[in-house]
Amino acid sequence: MEQRSAINIANSLEKMIFNATFADGDRLDEVRLAEQFGVSRTPLREALQRLESSGLVTLIPRRGAFVRQPGPLELFEMFEVMAELEAVCGRLAARRISDKAFDELRAANARCQAASDAQNADLYYDENETFHATIYRESGNSFLEQESLKLQKRLRPFRRQQLRLRGRMAQSMAEHEAIVDALVSGDSEGAANALRNHVSVQGERFHSLMTGLSAAAS
Repeated sequence: MEQRSAINIANSLEKMIFNATFADGDRLDEVRLAEQFGVSRTPLREALQRLESSGLVTLIPRRGAFVRQPGPLELFEMFEVMAELEAVCGRLAARRISDKAFDELRAANARCQAASDAQNADLYYDENETFHATIYRESGNSFLEQESLKLQKRLRPFRRQQLRLRGRMAQSMAEHEAIVDALVSGDSEGAANALRNHVSVQGERFHSLMTGLSAAAS
Protein backbone atom coordinates (compact mmCIF):
# COMPACT_ATOMS: atom_id res chain seq x y z
CA MET A 1 0.00 0.00 0.00
CA GLU A 2 2.78 2.44 0.94
CA GLN A 3 4.66 1.65 -2.27
CA ARG A 4 1.53 2.46 -4.30
CA SER A 5 1.07 5.65 -2.32
CA ALA A 6 4.68 6.61 -3.01
CA ILE A 7 4.19 6.08 -6.76
CA ASN A 8 1.00 8.16 -6.76
CA ILE A 9 2.68 10.93 -4.75
CA ALA A 10 5.71 10.91 -7.07
CA ASN A 11 3.42 11.22 -10.11
CA SER A 12 1.52 14.10 -8.46
CA LEU A 13 4.72 15.93 -7.54
CA GLU A 14 6.04 15.40 -11.07
CA LYS A 15 2.95 17.11 -12.49
CA MET A 16 3.26 19.92 -9.93
CA ILE A 17 6.85 20.53 -11.02
CA PHE A 18 5.83 20.62 -14.68
CA ASN A 19 2.89 22.98 -14.07
CA ALA A 20 5.16 25.34 -12.10
CA THR A 21 3.55 24.79 -8.71
CA PHE A 22 7.19 24.20 -7.79
CA ALA A 23 9.98 25.98 -9.64
CA ASP A 24 13.57 25.00 -10.27
CA GLY A 25 15.51 25.25 -6.98
CA ASP A 26 12.45 25.21 -4.70
CA ARG A 27 12.78 23.30 -1.45
CA LEU A 28 10.08 20.64 -0.95
CA ASP A 29 8.81 20.78 2.64
CA GLU A 30 8.32 17.17 3.79
CA VAL A 31 6.05 18.05 6.71
CA ARG A 32 3.73 20.23 4.62
CA LEU A 33 3.62 17.74 1.74
CA ALA A 34 2.88 14.82 4.07
CA GLU A 35 -0.06 16.79 5.44
CA GLN A 36 -1.18 17.78 1.94
CA PHE A 37 -1.21 14.17 0.70
CA GLY A 38 -2.53 12.77 4.00
CA VAL A 39 0.32 10.29 4.42
CA SER A 40 3.18 9.58 6.80
CA ARG A 41 6.63 10.78 5.85
CA THR A 42 7.71 7.24 4.86
CA PRO A 43 5.86 7.04 1.51
CA LEU A 44 6.61 10.73 0.91
CA ARG A 45 10.33 10.12 1.32
CA GLU A 46 10.09 7.12 -1.01
CA ALA A 47 8.33 9.35 -3.56
CA LEU A 48 11.13 11.92 -3.28
CA GLN A 49 13.70 9.17 -3.79
CA ARG A 50 11.85 8.12 -6.96
CA LEU A 51 11.98 11.69 -8.21
CA GLU A 52 15.68 11.88 -7.36
CA SER A 53 16.30 8.79 -9.50
CA SER A 54 14.60 10.52 -12.43
CA GLY A 55 16.59 13.71 -11.79
CA LEU A 56 13.70 16.04 -10.95
CA VAL A 57 14.71 16.30 -7.28
CA THR A 58 18.06 16.65 -5.55
CA LEU A 59 18.28 15.27 -2.00
CA ILE A 60 20.86 17.05 0.15
CA PRO A 61 21.64 15.54 3.59
CA ARG A 62 20.44 17.74 6.48
CA ARG A 63 19.06 20.30 4.03
CA GLY A 64 16.20 18.49 2.32
CA ALA A 65 14.78 17.94 -1.16
CA PHE A 66 15.10 20.55 -3.91
CA VAL A 67 13.50 20.71 -7.37
CA ARG A 68 15.93 20.32 -10.25
CA GLN A 69 14.98 20.84 -13.88
CA PRO A 70 17.60 19.91 -16.52
CA GLY A 71 18.29 22.54 -19.16
CA PRO A 72 17.59 22.02 -22.87
CA LEU A 73 21.14 20.96 -23.72
CA GLU A 74 21.32 18.38 -20.92
CA LEU A 75 17.91 17.02 -21.87
CA PHE A 76 18.85 16.82 -25.55
CA GLU A 77 22.07 14.97 -24.71
CA MET A 78 20.24 12.44 -22.55
CA PHE A 79 17.70 11.72 -25.29
CA GLU A 80 20.53 11.40 -27.82
CA VAL A 81 22.25 8.74 -25.69
CA MET A 82 18.93 7.00 -24.95
CA ALA A 83 18.18 6.72 -28.67
CA GLU A 84 21.54 5.05 -29.30
CA LEU A 85 21.19 2.66 -26.35
CA GLU A 86 17.77 1.61 -27.60
CA ALA A 87 19.15 1.15 -31.11
CA VAL A 88 21.82 -1.24 -29.80
CA CYS A 89 19.20 -3.13 -27.77
CA GLY A 90 17.05 -3.48 -30.88
CA ARG A 91 19.96 -4.62 -33.03
CA LEU A 92 20.88 -7.38 -30.55
CA ALA A 93 17.28 -8.33 -29.74
CA ALA A 94 16.53 -8.91 -33.44
CA ARG A 95 19.06 -11.77 -33.29
CA ARG A 96 18.15 -13.13 -29.85
CA ILE A 97 14.51 -12.42 -29.01
CA SER A 98 12.36 -15.36 -27.92
CA ASP A 99 8.87 -16.29 -29.12
CA LYS A 100 7.59 -15.68 -25.59
CA ALA A 101 8.96 -12.13 -25.73
CA PHE A 102 7.08 -11.50 -28.98
CA ASP A 103 3.88 -12.38 -27.13
CA GLU A 104 4.88 -9.98 -24.33
CA LEU A 105 5.51 -7.16 -26.80
CA ARG A 106 2.20 -7.72 -28.56
CA ALA A 107 0.36 -7.81 -25.22
CA ALA A 108 2.05 -4.58 -24.11
CA ASN A 109 1.15 -3.01 -27.45
CA ALA A 110 -2.48 -4.02 -27.05
CA ARG A 111 -2.55 -2.32 -23.65
CA CYS A 112 -0.84 0.73 -25.15
CA GLN A 113 -3.54 0.88 -27.82
CA ALA A 114 -6.28 0.73 -25.18
CA ALA A 115 -4.59 3.57 -23.27
CA SER A 116 -4.22 5.59 -26.49
CA ASP A 117 -7.89 5.06 -27.32
CA ALA A 118 -8.75 6.32 -23.83
CA GLN A 119 -6.31 9.26 -24.23
CA ASN A 120 -4.64 8.22 -20.96
CA ALA A 121 -1.00 9.28 -21.32
CA ASP A 122 0.06 8.00 -17.89
CA LEU A 123 -1.33 4.52 -18.50
CA TYR A 124 0.17 4.51 -21.98
CA TYR A 125 3.58 5.34 -20.56
CA ASP A 126 3.40 2.53 -17.99
CA GLU A 127 2.75 0.00 -20.75
CA ASN A 128 5.32 1.71 -22.97
CA GLU A 129 7.94 1.13 -20.27
CA THR A 130 7.07 -2.58 -20.28
CA PHE A 131 7.41 -2.68 -24.06
CA HIS A 132 10.87 -1.11 -24.00
CA ALA A 133 12.09 -3.05 -20.96
CA THR A 134 11.26 -6.29 -22.78
CA ILE A 135 13.49 -5.26 -25.68
CA TYR A 136 16.31 -4.31 -23.28
CA ARG A 137 16.08 -7.75 -21.68
CA GLU A 138 15.93 -9.55 -25.01
CA SER A 139 19.16 -7.88 -26.11
CA GLY A 140 20.79 -10.67 -24.10
CA ASN A 141 23.29 -8.21 -22.63
CA SER A 142 22.62 -7.62 -18.93
CA PHE A 143 24.98 -4.64 -18.66
CA LEU A 144 23.29 -2.92 -21.60
CA GLU A 145 19.90 -3.76 -20.09
CA GLN A 146 20.77 -2.16 -16.74
CA GLU A 147 22.26 0.97 -18.30
CA SER A 148 19.19 1.36 -20.53
CA LEU A 149 16.85 0.95 -17.55
CA LYS A 150 18.78 3.59 -15.58
CA LEU A 151 18.55 6.17 -18.35
CA GLN A 152 14.93 5.22 -19.03
CA LYS A 153 14.18 6.02 -15.38
CA ARG A 154 16.08 9.31 -15.64
CA LEU A 155 14.04 10.37 -18.68
CA ARG A 156 10.69 9.03 -17.44
CA PRO A 157 9.11 12.44 -16.62
CA PHE A 158 10.06 13.89 -20.00
CA ARG A 159 9.07 10.88 -22.08
CA ARG A 160 5.75 10.84 -20.23
CA GLN A 161 5.27 14.59 -20.84
CA GLN A 162 6.00 14.12 -24.54
CA LEU A 163 3.06 11.72 -24.80
CA ARG A 164 0.72 14.57 -23.86
CA LEU A 165 1.52 16.36 -27.12
CA ARG A 166 -1.35 16.14 -29.58
CA GLY A 167 -1.17 13.02 -31.75
CA ARG A 168 1.98 11.66 -30.09
CA MET A 169 0.37 8.51 -28.65
CA ALA A 170 -1.02 7.47 -32.03
CA GLN A 171 2.35 8.16 -33.66
CA SER A 172 4.11 6.17 -30.94
CA MET A 173 1.78 3.22 -31.56
CA ALA A 174 2.67 3.21 -35.26
CA GLU A 175 6.36 3.29 -34.34
CA HIS A 176 5.87 0.35 -31.97
CA GLU A 177 4.39 -1.68 -34.81
CA ALA A 178 7.41 -0.91 -37.03
CA ILE A 179 9.73 -2.01 -34.21
CA VAL A 180 7.90 -5.31 -33.72
CA ASP A 181 7.85 -5.97 -37.48
CA ALA A 182 11.63 -5.50 -37.68
CA LEU A 183 12.20 -7.76 -34.68
CA VAL A 184 9.91 -10.49 -36.06
CA SER A 185 11.76 -10.47 -39.38
CA GLY A 186 15.16 -10.54 -37.66
CA ASP A 187 16.11 -7.24 -39.31
CA SER A 188 18.83 -5.98 -36.97
CA GLU A 189 19.44 -2.65 -38.66
CA GLY A 190 15.75 -2.09 -39.23
CA ALA A 191 15.06 -2.65 -35.52
CA ALA A 192 17.95 -0.36 -34.55
CA ASN A 193 16.75 2.43 -36.85
CA ALA A 194 13.11 2.06 -35.78
CA LEU A 195 14.02 2.33 -32.10
CA ARG A 196 16.44 5.21 -32.66
CA ASN A 197 13.79 7.18 -34.56
CA HIS A 198 11.16 6.29 -31.95
CA VAL A 199 13.20 7.72 -29.05
CA SER A 200 15.05 10.56 -30.79
CA VAL A 201 13.76 14.08 -30.13
CA GLN A 202 15.93 15.98 -32.59
CA GLY A 203 14.65 18.92 -34.58
CA GLU A 204 10.92 19.49 -34.54
CA ARG A 205 10.29 16.74 -31.98
CA PHE A 206 12.66 18.35 -29.49
CA HIS A 207 11.21 21.80 -30.14
CA SER A 208 7.71 20.42 -29.51
CA LEU A 209 8.85 18.77 -26.28
CA MET A 210 10.45 21.98 -24.96
CA THR A 211 7.40 24.00 -26.01
CA GLY A 212 5.19 21.55 -24.17
CA LEU A 213 7.31 21.80 -21.04
CA SER A 214 7.28 25.58 -21.23
CA ALA A 215 3.51 25.64 -21.71
CA ALA A 216 3.05 23.37 -18.70
CA ALA A 217 5.10 25.78 -16.61
CA SER A 218 3.32 28.95 -17.77
